[in-house]
Amino acid sequence: MDTSQAPASNVASDAKIAAHAKRLSEQLQSLGSRLFPPDSRKTLRSFTSGEAARLLGVSDGYLRQLSIDGIGPSPDVSSSGRRSYTLAQINDLRRHVANAKPRGADVILPRRKAGEKLQTIACVNFKGGSAKTTTALYLAQYLALSGYRVLAVDLDPQASMTAMLGLQPEFDLADGDTLYGAIRYDETRRSMRDCIRSTYFDGLDLVPGNLELMEFEHETPRALVQGARPSGGLFFQRVGKALNEVEADYDVVVIDCPPQLGYLTLGALCAATSLLVTIHPQMVDVASMSQFLLMTADLLSVVRNAGGDLRHDFIRYVITRHEPHDGPQSQVVALLRGLFGDDVLAATVWKSTAIADAGLTKQSLYELDRGAVGRATYDRAIESLDAVNSEIVGLVRRAWGRDT
Repeated sequence: MDTSQAPASNVASDAKIAAHAKRLSEQLQSLGSRLFPPDSRKTLRSFTSGEAARLLGVSDGYLRQLSIDGIGPSPDVSSSGRRSYTLAQINDLRRHVANAKPRGADVILPRRKAGEKLQTIACVNFKGGSAKTTTALYLAQYLALSGYRVLAVDLDPQASMTAMLGLQPEFDLADGDTLYGAIRYDETRRSMRDCIRSTYFDGLDLVPGNLELMEFEHETPRALVQGARPSGGLFFQRVGKALNEVEADYDVVVIDCPPQLGYLTLGALCAATSLLVTIHPQMVDVASMSQFLLMTADLLSVVRNAGGDLRHDFIRYVITRHEPHDGPQSQVVALLRGLFGDDVLAATVWKSTAIADAGLTKQSLYELDRGAVGRATYDRAIESLDAVNSEIVGLVRRAWGRDT
């Protein structure tokens, strides 16, 4: 466009928006430098011996005896005699306890076995505010706390999950550090392993996201027009092929999809073995989800006709930001259960100030001490989160052919 012929108001608006973006970016970088100095890294708190025992499914007394006998990692002991463990130590203990209790080893050390396929769970919805990223984040962390090897993939260019897991998307990533680096069409495509970052959360790795992911949305139409079959497969095959490179390293992959039905989302849907559709129980959100489902079905039928594999072990609707005592919301939940039956998770994620307050400091409730946001509020929120995530884990284990 020849800007010399454009109305002055349009040119001024473009310049103003660009200036605002630059000022905000500079301020965020300055704030990040103060809160997270260059040599600073986000860390995870230690867990009390009682918390560690609950995660392992044993008694606190059993852990105390292990410590006395010098078996497994040594906990940190405070001046008052309280013992605490890092998550890495808890995962070390899993191996010791699984060897000592072989009958319960499948639960204590629940990693997938030979012949059990990698479970790839895509969290999807194209309406903002459905708690899609929150659902993906809490599920990934819950799985890691439960002893699974987890890979979180941030496919959302807004990169909220990346920020929650300790990276600043604008400043900490170079070209090709997102999944785009492993699925792009040109000769600079990287290995998937080069895109994976370890996190402060033991057992949870991350493929980060940022605005670079939008390049895939721009480049795919050009590849389709050219008609060639590019190295790495067609657009809907590329995410799955990238994940196949690291399939042996993980038990579960959790993908946070962008809030739109673009090429990235379609790639994630084809790579996924299971889908979670988040839904806020308001009529306007339900109406939006109706359009989302119609569009998804149409697009996936096109992909299927082009050879895409769209078999999923389960598809479930996750009710989020639920207020159980709200009458209209209860009616919407009843409507969804009446329409979709068991495809709606029995548990719901309650709306909670504790979840919101934790997010203000880029933390989840799984990272905070129980008293940090009020014990009663914390307990209610954790109970609903654990119930939802436990139900999803049950579906994963059934997909592997296990009883629970």
